[in-house]
Amino acid sequence: MAESFELLPSLLRGAGVTLHLTVVSALFSLVLAFAAGLARLSRFAVLRGLTAVYVEFFRGTSLLVQLFWLYFALPLLGIRLPAMAAAIIALSLNFGAYGSEVVRGAIAAVPAGQTEAAIALNMTPSQRLWRVILPQAFPMMLPAFGNQLIELLKSTSLVSLITISDLTFHGVTLRTTTLRTTEVFTWLLILYFIIAYGLTLGMRRLEKRYSAGRA
Repeated sequence: MAESFELLPSLLRGAGVTLHLTVVSALFSLVLAFAAGLARLSRFAVLRGLTAVYVEFFRGTSLLVQLFWLYFALPLLGIRLPAMAAAIIALSLNFGAYGSEVVRGAIAAVPAGQTEAAIALNMTPSQRLWRVILPQAFPMMLPAFGNQLIELLKSTSLVSLITISDLTFHGVTLRTTTLRTTEVFTWLLILYFIIAYGLTLGMRRLEKRYSAGRA
């Protein structure tokens, strides 16, 4: 059993890369989710149409193919991205597209009477959005965002295929060099679970905080 702990230093280095990739991609995807979600509700048909194309394309194609296209195919067009940049862009665009539907659905779920009351108070559209609609919609978004954050974490394992030394990459390398398959993949399961559980607890605290604020 003690020998298994010899595998940890290398795996923990990979876990650090995985966590960094998860956090950065989550932040970018959150910005994209709000931008696209609000654009889907715009009164401008062209903006709604362009956003719909983005959302349906990235939801309807494989994240793995998107990742490979950015890293392996884009250089054929003269644009070469570092592996980490390609991974963050692919993850952010993909999960931003899914997140935009969460934003759109939560905003649509706010009772119409709230908007009508804000209009009666002579609020501008931006005031209605930021002071009335989003404060009520945001708590409804958090459970879905929490699920997406865990899916994003698990999806980072794909970046090992474009040579990023994440947790999965270090695990596969150790399995090849040590032939200790069971131990290596057991540690992978444990470390992914620890990271995912930590993220889950963080999201639950956010949910409780905003639920208390609503109450």
